[in-house]
Amino acid sequence: MPLIELDQITHNYGPVRALSEISLTLQPGAIGLIGQNGAGKSTLLKILLGLLRPSSGRGTVLGYDLQRQTQALRYAVGFMPEAESLIPGIRGVDLVGLAGELSGMPRKQARRRAHEVLSYLELDEARYRKCEQYSIGMKQRLKLACALVHDPQLLLLDEPTAGLDPNGRDAMLRLLKAIAERHGKSLILSTHLLGDIERVCQQVVIVDRGNLLGVGLISELCQSQRGRFRLRWRGDGSGFLAQLKSAGVSISENSRTDQAVVEVPADWMTQHFFAEALQQGITLREVIPEEEDLQQVYRRLIAPDAKVSMKSA
Repeated sequence: MPLIELDQITHNYGPVRALSEISLTLQPGAIGLIGQNGAGKSTLLKILLGLLRPSSGRGTVLGYDLQRQTQALRYAVGFMPEAESLIPGIRGVDLVGLAGELSGMPRKQARRRAHEVLSYLELDEARYRKCEQYSIGMKQRLKLACALVHDPQLLLLDEPTAGLDPNGRDAMLRLLKAIAERHGKSLILSTHLLGDIERVCQQVVIVDRGNLLGVGLISELCQSQRGRFRLRWRGDGSGFLAQLKSAGVSISENSRTDQAVVEVPADWMTQHFFAEALQQGITLREVIPEEEDLQQVYRRLIAPDAKVSMKSA
């Protein structure tokens, strides 16, 4: 069974169309949701969570109908919002237990599960502290604990690394990757940090101004960049690069003495690299066609003249 199936999902806020005829099918796994502010990401997450009924269209999440089974859907899905959403004065373990009860768990089971999840997220020593005493990184993990406490099949994560320093961000991404790979959870990671998605996700959904621009495996969406190669060699490559330049090859990256990224003329053939290397007395170790990264895919799919504020790291 697909994780998510959407058919012509549209949502309007009065005269404003937030989503326009979104149709897609997603298989279980780690999925990135990409889009600038106002692209429709938050509206789509609310619909997938069952908090918002679409204006038109139909769909299912984990087999639950988005129009008729919204309460059952919320019991099966965990949500980590971007907003702090913590209750001042309440202890961490009590907050996570409350989240479990609100997700349909009996009180004793929710309490026991809260201790287990906080230990897994390395918050066991802080479980009895009040929420306002947590650091930013601990607050993010506490929100993740609230999303995980009822053992959902799907996690919806809205900017989970927001406000974190590099070490905290790295720790959060490792946690999410482990949750997806070791524990078999599906997740949808909504963020403007494309590097986060590249580290955690295999699939991606790209939206812009309410429209679906692309969906699928990241590896399949990334196109080979025609005429662009990464070269690695053994030996002194200065003469080799000079010969390539004289033959019309552009050296676009050369920060190291044993490798470079080059762009070749239209009539260039890969065996020319080996002929030039042989002539210069060096050994070519790699000739790899360059592929797009997620940032380049995003730029290609949106309008060429659009202003893009997405970040690759």
